[in-house]
Amino acid sequence: MPQVIVVGAGVVGLSAAHELARAGHQVRVVADADTADTVSAVSAALWFPYRSEQSAAADLLLERSLARFEELLPVPEAGVARRPGTVLERTADPDRSWARLFPDAAAVPPDLLPPGVLSGVRVAVPFITVPEYLPWLVRRLESLGVAFERRTVTAVAELTGSADAVVVAAGLRSGELLGDDSSVVPVRGQVVRLANPGLTDWITDDDNPDGLTYVFPRNADVVVGGVAVEGSSDATVHADVAAAMLARATRLVPELAGLPVLGHAAGLRPARPTLRIEAVPGHAVPVVAAYGHGGAGVTLSWGTAERVATLLGDLLRG
Repeated sequence: MPQVIVVGAGVVGLSAAHELARAGHQVRVVADADTADTVSAVSAALWFPYRSEQSAAADLLLERSLARFEELLPVPEAGVARRPGTVLERTADPDRSWARLFPDAAAVPPDLLPPGVLSGVRVAVPFITVPEYLPWLVRRLESLGVAFERRTVTAVAELTGSADAVVVAAGLRSGELLGDDSSVVPVRGQVVRLANPGLTDWITDDDNPDGLTYVFPRNADVVVGGVAVEGSSDATVHADVAAAMLARATRLVPELAGLPVLGHAAGLRPARPTLRIEAVPGHAVPVVAAYGHGGAGVTLSWGTAERVATLLGDLLRG
């Protein structure tokens, strides 16, 4: 059994480890943070190509991830459910290419649109409750024999003596570990968690002139966001930002007014001009890169994992 080290314990790294283990590899996940402390754990999250690369290759990842999340719908402990919601649009020619995957997607009647919104789409997509999904995924990996190691890796060369191949899925640090990519930039995000009075429908308003706005009700809470500050490495929570997010969200969903605040979180999305999912030459062992997902890490995770497993299998077969 080839021994493979996956660097990174976020959703992309875990998904890649899952597919590699299913393919018969002996897999070890090495990371400097537990999964609960990664930016993946801050995600709301639902299947939607937010800040995602637009290309034929990315479309394939989207479709494959959608299929895999739909396979998890009958698994209650995975925390994946199909939930209806609304995508608000403020441009004259919005990108609805993703909507072709949902036959039930429908335009929102103009009289139901908020002021300033030109159009909208009503659709039911896979909704991933991250506090349930990530622990389920870790347990799934453990059942497949995947090992976990907590340590800091500074370069891929440190791992070449202890593995037959390496997958770099370390988010912001990936380019540094590979030593050949300085294009990865942080995109700061922040959310507020509110008590859920029984809301079920989500809503997104990505182009809100006052700032990115979304409301994602989960079973136990409602995740309200957000911000997307490119180039910011500030992962602290700011009270003024939280107050502004809540004000924008409450204008969209008045039922949020006065709900108890359960918590705050912030994180740094790993953005890049394009996704990097490819073999990386020049190392002592086969290396595959898998990073640059920006705000679509969960959305693209399974498609990325399948691609990683294919690439690494080809490399190991020579």
